[in-house]
Amino acid sequence: MYKDILEKYANVDLDKMTEGEYRELKAAELADMQSYVNAINSSTVPEVMYKKGRAVTDIRNLIETSADIWGDKVLYHQIMPGDKEFSEFTYRQVRKDVRGLGTSLMKLGLHRAHIGIIGANCYEWAESYFAVAGGTGVVVPLDKELSQEDLANLCNMGDIKAVICCQDKFYNMFKEIKAAGNTCLELVIGVNKEDHEDAANGLYSWNVLRAEGIAAVEAGDRSFLDARVRASDMVSILFTSGTTGVSKGVMLSHRNLCTDILIAQTYLEVCPEDIFFSVLPIHHPYECTCTMLEGMFMGASMAFCRGLKYITKDMQMVKPSFLLAVPLIYEKFYNTIQKTLKKQGQDKLVNGLFKLNNITSKIGINVAKPIANKIMAQFGGNIDMFIAGGARVDPKVLAFFRSMGIPCLQGYGLTETSPMVALNPDQWKYMRNESAGKLFQFTECKIIDKDDEGNGEICFRGPMVMMGYYKNPEATAACMEDGWFHTGDIGYLDADNYVYITGRKKNVIIASNGKNVFPEELEEKLCRSSFIEECMVWADEDNEDRMKRGIYVTLIPDRENVSEELGDKADDAAAVAELIDKEVDRINEEFPDWKKVKHVVIRSRAFNKTTGMKIRRFVEDNKLGD
Repeated sequence: MYKDILEKYANVDLDKMTEGEYRELKAAELADMQSYVNAINSSTVPEVMYKKGRAVTDIRNLIETSADIWGDKVLYHQIMPGDKEFSEFTYRQVRKDVRGLGTSLMKLGLHRAHIGIIGANCYEWAESYFAVAGGTGVVVPLDKELSQEDLANLCNMGDIKAVICCQDKFYNMFKEIKAAGNTCLELVIGVNKEDHEDAANGLYSWNVLRAEGIAAVEAGDRSFLDARVRASDMVSILFTSGTTGVSKGVMLSHRNLCTDILIAQTYLEVCPEDIFFSVLPIHHPYECTCTMLEGMFMGASMAFCRGLKYITKDMQMVKPSFLLAVPLIYEKFYNTIQKTLKKQGQDKLVNGLFKLNNITSKIGINVAKPIANKIMAQFGGNIDMFIAGGARVDPKVLAFFRSMGIPCLQGYGLTETSPMVALNPDQWKYMRNESAGKLFQFTECKIIDKDDEGNGEICFRGPMVMMGYYKNPEATAACMEDGWFHTGDIGYLDADNYVYITGRKKNVIIASNGKNVFPEELEEKLCRSSFIEECMVWADEDNEDRMKRGIYVTLIPDRENVSEELGDKADDAAAVAELIDKEVDRINEEFPDWKKVKHVVIRSRAFNKTTGMKIRRFVEDNKLGD
């Protein structure tokens, strides 16, 4: 019944509906989401362990119901440069602020408009997101690492009418973009501005707008509160990094996001007492959905880190229980701990104790707890969960933290899947170090075009899969077929519906014998060496000089470990090259001849990376040495 109603109103102009029709639509949307909740609650799938979710139809419904339930509980913790402690913002305060800012945005004529947000992770970014997505229009999170030229291009690609800037440098940048007159940008809103700089010319203060909006709501203005929202409508445009070409704008609906956060909580226990630590760029869906939206949905709190160099200090102050990060961050944690233990002469003792703990923990005895507590104190001492995503994490890193008694698991997803589509459950017996995660409930997965080893392109279909690419039907058609999203990732699905990733379709190297080589597989093995900090595998099969053909690796040595190994010869380039070559030869023994690395390029310069900390494979300089 409710599905018929959803179909009936799918393309009807919201503003032309009668009040009765709109209420009928919202009731059907609630019934739709409740059907997922009911299915979860009655599930007999062993990994579906947590059934605390509720039916939430859209982003505004998420904000309103969360504030109703958790009221004066702290939602956000924030510390600014120069501050000595974190400030706190409750659910009720956030809702009040969101309502105020949203009301002012409506009064500026931004209803249904596309509104960009740019800046560092902060409360003001989050509030702006909810003020836009909660009833005003379509939110377009922008990457703060992009150039002014790229951001101007995205303004046109995303039809952005206004931009909220969380730092002055972005406010000044978008003032210039607006003044150039080459985009559809009309309004620039600065978070740090005390007063409207030039309202007549579209230059506004975020603080003044929020204060004016709060006063308007208190005076009875319901333009934002009563703005109509449809679950199936686009709520966000997320631009892909565009490292191999032009960025594409991923269109996500309210329903995409709400189903994703509902399903994710079934594999992972999140409680109101939990504090998520926000360190990854908040414009990215991994941080935005999995930390900001999921945390609010479950009644948890979120603490904003001031930046990578403040991670340890901020964690010690706020004592978070959850950290979502990319593998590189966990690998740095791991390497730092191992180096410290080695310097203290305790590495063999501690690692041996942790291995023993893997056995004793199965009968409820944690023999590593005293040492583990001492190590984890540097992360605040209250960590319950490390979650890795964005790339494949070294299984030894997962195993190390788990042996300390800290669940460390990985998940998988893409911007086009909102982003979560698979996750390792948080109970030890269901975690698989080699797997990217167990496929989500209500999600289908198929593997197409399999090779001789059973690896093929991974495809998904489910309620979290995107609506398509904004104003790009050709790109949409190229990756979507009958609701199936073709990820471009290569891998396989096991009998228990766990997903395994072996590479990227666009990165595959065709060896001279015609077989596929996935650089990610080689990179993972190479980076397990204590002498290699980072690397990128690539190939040159068309070089006129046959001796220069084959698979290459460009790498950055781990200087500390190399120095310890070589001593006085650590600055001798030839000695370093000889050491690295021996390591590569040792690792090559694991592979057939056609997979072996033939050429090694050493560099000390940092790789050119995306803001998600992934090396840009098609930047030519990343192939070069010093």
